[in-house]
Amino acid sequence: MASGSPESNASGTELYMDRPHSARMYDYYLGGKDSYPADQEAAELVLNDFPQAPTVARCNRAFLVRATRFLAAEAGIRQFLDVGTGIPTSPNLHEVAQSVAPDARVVYVDNDPLVLAHARALLTSRTGGATAYLDADLRDPEKTLASPEVRNTLDLSRPVALSLIAILHFIPDTADPYGIVTTLLDALPAGSYLTLTHATADFAPEQADKAAAIYQARGIPAQARSRDEVERFFTGLDMVSPGVEVAHRWRPHDEAADSILTDADVSCYAAVGRKPEWGSL
Repeated sequence: MASGSPESNASGTELYMDRPHSARMYDYYLGGKDSYPADQEAAELVLNDFPQAPTVARCNRAFLVRATRFLAAEAGIRQFLDVGTGIPTSPNLHEVAQSVAPDARVVYVDNDPLVLAHARALLTSRTGGATAYLDADLRDPEKTLASPEVRNTLDLSRPVALSLIAILHFIPDTADPYGIVTTLLDALPAGSYLTLTHATADFAPEQADKAAAIYQARGIPAQARSRDEVERFFTGLDMVSPGVEVAHRWRPHDEAADSILTDADVSCYAAVGRKPEWGSL
């Protein structure tokens, strides 16, 4: 996505350091160390207008853990396709899934070379399971689906959990995000799941609009969506209770701790849906 002056990492892949990247900004919100000055400067501007950004990031991660545990333990899913992985932050998806089912298989997909370098170094499968890492963009779902990493790691005749965590709000309407999700889901069999989170301006519109403008000014498309717009991603799917909900309210582990957060603090919807047995969307 980014462009500018590159620097090569150890694998020879170019890193663009002079423009911010959404994954590295997200890592900065979480207190990580894998960002460059351009990422940090942009993130600090966001924090000035949207100080709840670290809370949003933490709630995203917490939802990912809860949803993955549900999928592995209750829904019996053993295959996961995580698009827009981001810089690894423990516990990672495969760690959660394989803590329940050691034979779980996970493909991580991202298009930032720093993310991929960390993924290859840190996202190591347990014996019996598998992890693979693919350099691809969510906006090119056909490349992801046709890749050897997906075809050799996952059995697409059996249910797969498609994970799109904190990524779709970087796909504007002009890039057809609903078509992208439909393309991915159409390639998966009945019994597969869609798990996603998405930023919203429903609760703090002025703050969210200012944050989006900062991303956009730095070449990162950003578009918050309403509850109705997020629900549209699940058209034709059977929703897992409680449906589309603010992330910290989706099956919380600690309701007392989460009750101190307001919807404006979190400003992010989360949901899980199941592809029904009667076929394609």
